[in-house]
Amino acid sequence: MYDTPYRRATPAPDLDLDLERLERLRRLSWWLDSRWTIPGTRIGVGLDGIASLVPVAGDTATAIVSAYIVAEAARYGVPKSLLVRMGANVVLDWAVGSIPVLGTIFDVAFKANRRNINLLHRHLEERMAGRVRTPV
Repeated sequence: MYDTPYRRATPAPDLDLDLERLERLRRLSWWLDSRWTIPGTRIGVGLDGIASLVPVAGDTATAIVSAYIVAEAARYGVPKSLLVRMGANVVLDWAVGSIPVLGTIFDVAFKANRRNINLLHRHLEERMAGRVRTPV
C-alpha cells in the first residue's frame, strides 16, 4: 500500500436534495421580490411590491404564496427554529405591507422571500458540509 499525505474525502451526509424544487423556489422568490427593476435605479420590484398597491388583499395573496415557500422548506427537513424565523419574515412582510403607501415601500425594500430562500440555501449548504445536525 502506498503511504500518501492525502486522506479520502469524507462522504457528504445523506441529503434528500431535490435541486429542481430548490430552483423553482428560488425562481418563485425572484418573481415575488425582484422581477423588474425600477428605471434609473438598481431597485428590484416583484409581484409582492406590485400587489401591495392593493392594501391587505394584495399582501394576503402574496403572503399565501410566501407561506408555500416556507412549507417547502419544511419538506427539506429544516429545523423548527429556522421555520419560525422564515414564518416571521412572511408575517412581518404581510403586516407592514398591508399599511397603505408605507407598506408598498416596505415591500419593495424588505424582500422576505429572498431572505427566506437565502436562509434555506445557507442551512442546506451547512448541512451538506456536515456542520449542522439534521432534526430527528
